[in-house]
Amino acid sequence: MLTFILRRLLRMIPQLVLISLLAFIIIQLPPGDYLTQYLNRLRSTGASVDQATVDRFTHMYGLDRPMYQQYVKWVTNIVTDLDFGYSFEWQKPVKEVIAGRMPLTFLIALFAWIVSWGIAIPIGIFSAVKQYSIADYFFTFIGFIGLAVPPFLLALVIMYVAFDSFGVRVGGLFSPEYQLAPWNLAKFMDLLQHMWLPVLLLAIVGTANIMRTMRATMLDELRKQYVTVARAKGLSEWRVLLLYPVRLAINPILSQTFYVLPWLFSGGMVIEIVLNLPTAGPAMWISLMSQDMYLAGSYILILGTLTAFGGLLSDILLAAVDPRIRFGGLEAT
Repeated sequence: MLTFILRRLLRMIPQLVLISLLAFIIIQLPPGDYLTQYLNRLRSTGASVDQATVDRFTHMYGLDRPMYQQYVKWVTNIVTDLDFGYSFEWQKPVKEVIAGRMPLTFLIALFAWIVSWGIAIPIGIFSAVKQYSIADYFFTFIGFIGLAVPPFLLALVIMYVAFDSFGVRVGGLFSPEYQLAPWNLAKFMDLLQHMWLPVLLLAIVGTANIMRTMRATMLDELRKQYVTVARAKGLSEWRVLLLYPVRLAINPILSQTFYVLPWLFSGGMVIEIVLNLPTAGPAMWISLMSQDMYLAGSYILILGTLTAFGGLLSDILLAAVDPRIRFGGLEAT
């Protein structure tokens, strides 16, 4: 097991280098750069921009260097000082922009993840045990609706119904009087009152996927011989289910557990934009649209890194709960 972990960690080094290189190249692909857009905005307001000003900004942002030098300096600063660069759009260091939005993003995504698992796994087990019952058809229908309807569309519908029918404005995470207020108990309670909608919307797709996966794998396990043998020994039905098929049927879900890491960091970008949330998703969108290369590149790099680590941790968790993998394919890898 230890050998496998060390081997996977060594493989991740070139993988992370490639992720950082691709992230930097991707944000450099669109024509122009942030400085060009910034100067165009200045000119659109009637301000005169001479060449000396252009040269000063170019040198200030390091845009006069070759792209490979910009990349090497960016990666070196991240590794040595955890310095992700300077955000042109927000006029502050990138790590301050990310740190200012991460707690709320993480809190919303974590609650949505807990809700998804807490609802989907019991429903998936119940639907498999009661296959072709009215309840199974009902939950299957709900699952298809959850997969088919885009969450951002559902967000727009809920916002419209809430405002048109009840006069309630749904959006944001704080009431106007708490948006700039320091943190205290009243502000936290106000956050909880506004957080239910993004948590619900982010949980919908996850719940539908997990529920369908759990039902399918559970049905496959229930048809196997060892379940019949366990029942023949006189074990109660719930003990048979929890001791045997559930432990095996949940493996495909456990294998994806830590892939939630990038989602905890980024949240649901489209939903967050629709609901106007002060989280990481809208900031990433703004950085991509404005070609704020260091902020956009840092988001892509962190998401790629978390995805790689999520895969490693999911493999380790799966090996820990399933002896067939621990003593089979995983040890042989």
